[in-house]
Formats: sequence, structure tokens, C-alpha cells
Amino acid sequence: MQKKGVLGQLIQNLCILPGVGPKTAQRMAFYLLQRNRNGAMILAETLVNAIENIGHCQQCRTFTEQPICDICADDLRDISLICIVESPADAWVIDQATAFKGHYFVLHGRLSPLDGIGPDQLGLDSLEQRLSSGEVKELILATNSTVEGEATAYFIGEIAKKHLVPASRIAHGVPMGGELEFIDSSTLSHAFNGRREIS
Repeated sequence: MQKKGVLGQLIQNLCILPGVGPKTAQRMAFYLLQRNRNGAMILAETLVNAIENIGHCQQCRTFTEQPICDICADDLRDISLICIVESPADAWVIDQATAFKGHYFVLHGRLSPLDGIGPDQLGLDSLEQRLSSGEVKELILATNSTVEGEATAYFIGEIAKKHLVPASRIAHGVPMGGELEFIDSSTLSHAFNGRREIS
């Protein structure tokens, strides 16, 4: 039975967050109301501020408060190298975990005809304009290792080929510290087929 009133609305609205079910939402709501009303006010103000002021970068489509994000505006980064990712979170993770000093292009999804997501929804026309300018020398395809992610990488690879821009795919396979007996068969197969020579 759904609870009515503002408390019920709060619990229901907290459920929109990924991984938050009714019980977790209820615990969050009661915690904020019982123990941290000040924190709840700051959170609410920050959410409103973020929604009103954060948009998309005009070049790479990641989240930013400015027309051009800090990465695209950084003159020390290599504009000829573009890493294609599915989400701003992916770009964030790659930037923190690697020494990548190129630019990004954020798709905000992946090709999924059943969900009505085609090239237009992913901004591939904008990417193609950048490729046709001649300034891009390499694309790194860092879409997820799902059926849709692989199809998206293949599709973008074909666009790159048309513009004579080399495209590479990030490696997928056995994680660092992983033991083979615990790796699923498709991951192991992918890793085995993507093996490289030891230098």
C-alpha cells in the first residue's frame, strides 16, 4: 500500500535513483528527516542548482556549466585524439583512471533500435562533422562490452573508415587480479581472441 502525503511522495521520488528500492528510499527519507534536515536542505538546493545550470558541452556533449567543458577548453589536451564513450560517467572514470590526454565524445546511450535509439539520438551527425574537418587523427571506441555497445562501436568504426580516420577498440577481458576459473565464458573468450604479443 502506497503511503499518502508529503512523506509518501518523498519516499516514492527517492525511488527514481538507480539501485534505490522502496525500503532504501524509506531509510533515506527517515534519516534525512530525523537526523539531517540541514543536509537535506543543502541537497535539495544543490539538486535544483545542478538541474538549472548544468547542460551539455557544445563539442563533446558531456555535462558542464559552461558552453564548452574544461576538457575541451584545455589547450594542453590533444584535439586530434577522441575517445567515444556512452555516458559522462564513463568519460569521468577514464579521465581519472588513465593518462588519456585527448578529447571525448559522449553518446548519451548506445544504438538500440528496439528502444528507438538511432544515430540521430546519439549525436553522430555532430561527430561526423568533426571527423570530416580533418583535425581528428584517431578514434578510441570505449563503448561498453554489450551487444548494443559492440554494435555502436562497429557503426562508429564504419563512419571513421569513411573519413579515413583510424579507429581502435579498448580491450575487454580478464580484469587485473582476476582468476580464470571465476571468469565467465564470454569474457574469457573475448580476452583469448584479443590476445597480444608480449614485448
